[in-house]
Amino acid sequence: MVIKILVVVVVVVVLVLVVVVLVVVVVVVVVPVVVIIVVVKVMVIVVVVLVIVVIVVVVVVVIVVILVIVVVVVVVVVVVVVVVVVVVVEVVIVVVVIAKILVEMVVVVVVVVVVVVVVAVIIVAMVVRVIVVSRSGSNCGYSIVVVVVAGVVAVVLATIIVVAVVAVVVVVVVVVVVVVVVVVAVVVVVVVVVM
Repeated sequence: MVIKILVVVVVVVVLVLVVVVLVVVVVVVVVPVVVIIVVVKVMVIVVVVLVIVVIVVVVVVVIVVILVIVVVVVVVVVVVVVVVVVVVVEVVIVVVVIAKILVEMVVVVVVVVVVVVVVAVIIVAMVVRVIVVSRSGSNCGYSIVVVVVAGVVAVVLATIIVVAVVAVVVVVVVVVVVVVVVVVAVVVVVVVVVM
């Protein structure tokens, strides 16, 4: 009977020891391994999420920078175009005003010159007629000749003066246009380089 009790006790003790050893093994080995695996998985997930976030942020920043550059370029181009258009319009207005003034001056000068020449020739013709009539006593043939000559001289003088004035005005207009074109080109180049 005692032997049976001892055997039972020994078996119970061995079972308890086995259970304790198993518990110790689980606590000391299995739990840390599971914890390490869980921590590693969490760290991997966190790293992946961080990498995705960084990639998304970088892509967004690059897109924003590209958009800003495009907007700046568009604004600069628009400003340059507006400045060039304004300069060209102002120059065209100035050229038109100068041409109008020159045309008005030409008309006035031509009218004045024609009137002065015609009056001068008429006066000279009258003087010549008086002289011829007083010397010869006849005024028919000489009067016709004097009037014809006076008319021809008047037309020739007026034509010469008008042609000269028009030539001078054309030269002035050409010079003004060339200067304006050069100034506009220089302004456009300077604006483009500066912008």
